[in-house]
This record gives sequence, C-alpha cells and structure tokens, in this order.
Amino acid sequence: MKKVKIYTTPTCPWCKKTKEFLKENNVEFEEKDISSDQDAQKEMIEKSGQMGVPVIDIEGEIVTGYDPDKLKELIGIEG
Repeated sequence: MKKVKIYTTPTCPWCKKTKEFLKENNVEFEEKDISSDQDAQKEMIEKSGQMGVPVIDIEGEIVTGYDPDKLKELIGIEG
C-alpha cells in the first residue's frame, strides 16, 4: 500500500469527504492538522505551493482538493 499523508483542518468539509473516501477504500493515511501544527502547515505549503486544504501527498505526488478519480489513479484503487 502506498504511503498517504493528508493535510487538513477540522472545519474543512472537503477534508472530511477525502478522509471518508480513503477509509471506505481501506487506505491507511497519516493526518496532519495544519490549524494546530505550524510545522505541518509549512511542510504543506512547500509541497503544494498553496494554503487551501485538503492537500494529499501520495509518495510525493500531490493532489489538492477532493479529487476521487485522481486519488484512485495514484493509490491504485480499482473501480
């Protein structure tokens, strides 16, 4: 399984949808709350060049926003 990291905030509805999508597809992920973790916020900005969430890092491939088709492709989810 590929290593997945998601940068989120507690109030972001698209972050919640992304996490639900990952859980439904049995994808383990590490969550970083950028609202309370300044280091994670800096890391996310360096990787994505933006402040918007969610940002998903799949072994160095960056997806910004909730994009289930792109997530399926990069993670290797069938269907």
